[in-house]
Amino acid sequence: MKDQDEWLYEINAKQPLIDIDFKEIWRYRDLLYLFVRRDIISAYKQTILGPLWYLIQPLFTGIIFTLVFNNIASISTGGAPPFLFNLAGITMWSYFAQCLNNTSNTFASNAGLFSKVYFPRVISPMSQAISALFKLSIQLFIFASFYMYFVVKGSEVQPNKTLWFFPVLLLIIAVLGLGAGMLISSLTTKYRDFRILIGFATTLLMYISAVMYPISEVQNSATLAEYTWIVELNPIAILIEAFRYMTLSEGLFEWPLLAYCSGLSLVLFFVGLIVFNKTGKNFIDTI
Repeated sequence: MKDQDEWLYEINAKQPLIDIDFKEIWRYRDLLYLFVRRDIISAYKQTILGPLWYLIQPLFTGIIFTLVFNNIASISTGGAPPFLFNLAGITMWSYFAQCLNNTSNTFASNAGLFSKVYFPRVISPMSQAISALFKLSIQLFIFASFYMYFVVKGSEVQPNKTLWFFPVLLLIIAVLGLGAGMLISSLTTKYRDFRILIGFATTLLMYISAVMYPISEVQNSATLAEYTWIVELNPIAILIEAFRYMTLSEGLFEWPLLAYCSGLSLVLFFVGLIVFNKTGKNFIDTI
């Protein structure tokens, strides 16, 4: 019989409260790659347009937002072109929504795999955040293309020195989406209603996340003054505003607010991870 030190893995009932072994995750990097590849390929499998939906969705959404909120509702976007302003918000929101929605379905979509094979369960939600970068890269390319178009047309838009913070901004969004997604995924194993609620709640969340309007528009509105705090404390709204400020020099970029978003994202991530790991031990009996 082998000595305990010779075993590569030791699985027991007693696990730490926050169980995230980066060395073990690194050993399973090939599986992580396969999950990412699967997610990208299966996203629009057996569709006519395939990956073109990555282009069509933000473009049509941006056009509709521009017509409804800027042309009809006359919402000001400062000095930024309305379409570019909306496209910036849609790009960041889409990444968060994809991390949240895909991660929230982790246990339900991988029940067969989880019940048969051992691997670090956190790899599955991590793969969702990484695969979402593929869609984000396409949407960023679209944003950059229209950005250059408006610059050539003489629009006075320009990035500023805070653009270096963009990778950190993406990391905060990913951590926030993963944390909320893991928490919801754990709840859906026992309460099926959450699967129905998540789509509805995500749509409502978009309207209080400053995707199609600046936070200043809510702050300056006499009728919405008492609800301003809902948007001001919404971390996604703050992060979207920060991205607009980085690229369009229009929006809100304050270090204390970004620190608040970072702290809240980490807290939600670790709470989600604790509940996720606990649920992973016995979810097969309830799914």
